[in-house]
Amino acid sequence: MIRTSRFHSKRLARTTIAFATALIVANCSRPSRSSDSPPSNLPASLSSTARLPTGARLDPAGRSTPLGNMPLSALLAPDGHIIVVSLSGYREQGLQIVNRETGALVQRLPQSGAFVGLAFSADGSTLYASGGATDRVYVYSWRASSTTPATLIDSITMVSATTAPNDSAPPPGSRYVAGLALSHDGRMLYVAENLADSIAVVDLASHRIVQRLGAGSYPYAVVTAADGRVYVSDWGAGSVDVYHTLADGRLAAERPIDVGRHPSALALSANGSRLFAASASTDRVAVVDTRSRRVIRWLLDPPPDDLAEGSTPDALALSADGTRLFVAEADVNAVAVFELSALTSGIATAHGDDSLAGRIPTEWYPTAVLAPNSAHSADSLLVINGKGRGAGPNPTGPRPDQKRADEDPRGYTLGQLDGTLTVVPAARGEALGMLSHRVAESNGWTAPRTHFKYPPVEHVIYIIKENRTYDQVLGDLLPGDGDSSLTFFPRAISPNHHALAERFGTYDRFFVNAEVSAQGHPWSTAGYVTDYVEKTTPDSYRGRRPEPDEPGDVDDPVAGYLWDAAARKHLSLRNYGEASEVMPRAPDAADAKRDGSEHDVRAMLPSLQPYTNPSYPPFDMAVSDQRRADVWISEFHEYERAAKMPSLEILHLPRDHTAGLRAGLCTPRACFADNDLALGRIIEALSHSQFWSKTVVFVLEDDAQAGPDHVDSHRSVMFVISPWARGGVVHRFVNTTDVLATMEEMLGLAAFSHFDHFGRPLREIWRSSPDNRAYTALTPAQPLAELNLASAAGARASAHIDLAREDRVDDTVFNRILWRALKGTMPYPTRKRLALLEAARAR
Repeated sequence: MIRTSRFHSKRLARTTIAFATALIVANCSRPSRSSDSPPSNLPASLSSTARLPTGARLDPAGRSTPLGNMPLSALLAPDGHIIVVSLSGYREQGLQIVNRETGALVQRLPQSGAFVGLAFSADGSTLYASGGATDRVYVYSWRASSTTPATLIDSITMVSATTAPNDSAPPPGSRYVAGLALSHDGRMLYVAENLADSIAVVDLASHRIVQRLGAGSYPYAVVTAADGRVYVSDWGAGSVDVYHTLADGRLAAERPIDVGRHPSALALSANGSRLFAASASTDRVAVVDTRSRRVIRWLLDPPPDDLAEGSTPDALALSADGTRLFVAEADVNAVAVFELSALTSGIATAHGDDSLAGRIPTEWYPTAVLAPNSAHSADSLLVINGKGRGAGPNPTGPRPDQKRADEDPRGYTLGQLDGTLTVVPAARGEALGMLSHRVAESNGWTAPRTHFKYPPVEHVIYIIKENRTYDQVLGDLLPGDGDSSLTFFPRAISPNHHALAERFGTYDRFFVNAEVSAQGHPWSTAGYVTDYVEKTTPDSYRGRRPEPDEPGDVDDPVAGYLWDAAARKHLSLRNYGEASEVMPRAPDAADAKRDGSEHDVRAMLPSLQPYTNPSYPPFDMAVSDQRRADVWISEFHEYERAAKMPSLEILHLPRDHTAGLRAGLCTPRACFADNDLALGRIIEALSHSQFWSKTVVFVLEDDAQAGPDHVDSHRSVMFVISPWARGGVVHRFVNTTDVLATMEEMLGLAAFSHFDHFGRPLREIWRSSPDNRAYTALTPAQPLAELNLASAAGARASAHIDLAREDRVDDTVFNRILWRALKGTMPYPTRKRLALLEAARAR
């Protein structure tokens, strides 16, 4: 049980009382307003109403019903009336059994882990489901006529249970069960082991592993053909592994088939002559002739303007007659439709031309598509949407003084994302054209693209901070749309954040694209996140799956990052701490006195290394942001003396993450005040230089996972700091990729994906002439040197939190620790309290 305490000095107690009084006054004086409706004079293209944090709007073509947390796969039961859905979310994992005709939930089957694999036995009496991080395959008996069709009868363990010291078996979770498929004769189960780069063969009579073979990188989906061949997609490579079946049911490897980067979903034609492989990172589907084992056609589904990536095809289904291919496009919120030719389909009666015929709008992040083949349902598709209808306000969260079973994980942004099942028409012709137009409008592809002349800016500084919501920091700032009762870090702690917002602009409708930092840093620097990151992040943040950290690994976008774009444009660049690490890490890395200066810093990606300052400390809560500001300012003075400054600078300023109540490290208030002063000092140094009138500074949080917000869990803090910034309260929608799009336009960089290419750059916020007044940093009233005591409640829980890397912490617990540390005995917000707040605002 995690317990936290009030502040422990009389002076701090007086400060807390004074601050609480100020909050009450601010709330009483706040005018009523809608919590999610910006002023009505905004153009529709800039309104935040009914918009996802990615900037897209939802306009599904059919009816939707709610599902559980982050569904990733689905399978029709043999009778065609029941859908089995696999949930692989942060809040829950397991199976949901859903009535296809009504959408009603028939049965819920929790599992300790779940991933994409689902398979029925040939006679339909047994269901197999992958257990993801449990390293198990769950086995259910299936009775279609029952009100509870599935009954768990066994599980197949993929890792030896022995604990002998000399045993070489990997620990649980190291294999990570993914795709499943049965052999054609039903005797064997083929299991993709995603983290072990292997395929296991399980004898279903004994439930024992009889063979294990090497596979490519991160094996994902498995399909079997009538001729006995087994195909496995290598999610982390560019190939499909091929095996043939021996007489005893074991497998023998054949030469892999090159199908393009990042293959995910696989589908076989009914006659087995064609294999379709979705390349999620290159927006195309490879069509393989299984006889010659070579790609005979590429089906292309990029967004308009032939961008490098952005559609993210991640699921496939063929029509009953095999002449149409339906492709779930996760990042377009649509199903793409291809009319196949005779060559591509392997069917002589097919008359398509293999081009993209159109798109059908779905809800957020479709992860599975099913094409029923019964006569009365052939005109519809069943689509599973991983993120459903999006998030929303999140003033709730788990309490450290509650049992985990009593906590509310819906207060955490990953736990908010419930999926949906959408039934859409398998449209053709004019009807498909109309639906395609709705997809284009929902994604902003139809907005006119115009040229804009920005102020004469030569230098862009991009500061990325960690994890705060708008209400946590600026909820007390009038006239922005904030809820001061949710403010953790008011003006006394964050005077520079408040002053910078008041002078340069208060953006109270800024939303991060990401839920958490695993997504947030790619979104902030690459404008795109791979489906690998989206699908594995829930388990990573449950502590059930490691994150890849090798250069060029499966989580890297194909178009690269902001520094790659700058290098392609031959722009001068300097990096301070982003995507960097200390090597080697000293034994006393957790020591609060360590400043990091004696350690070498290297970039995690080779392409960033030449531009990285070797003295700037990367993420580590034991290191003060004053040290980071000192390093930046020292080098900045060198630029002043040389009268030459890089065109682009990227800074990671992370201590607003805070260290919880870890004994010997800064208290949450002190951590944030440290971050606030460092930001103020950087702006002060810049504003007193000759570069001030030629520079714009963009400051944002990579994500907003670590706090509550009364509008949306994705709403966060953003600044545009420059003599050219007009200031005032800016109510227009803006998100991470809109900021990226603005920088790209200013620097002449190419877009990464359709998110920034069709973004809403910040064009209306500039002055006609600069206000060159210098900025003077403000010193927070909160002492920066205040440390957590070992005796403080919550210190023991915080001691187990990894604060040497981003997001190695359970934020549902971490938020409660912060609330208790900053708010004392003030009740943590509840759903009932949220309803009262919303009702008050509506009056």
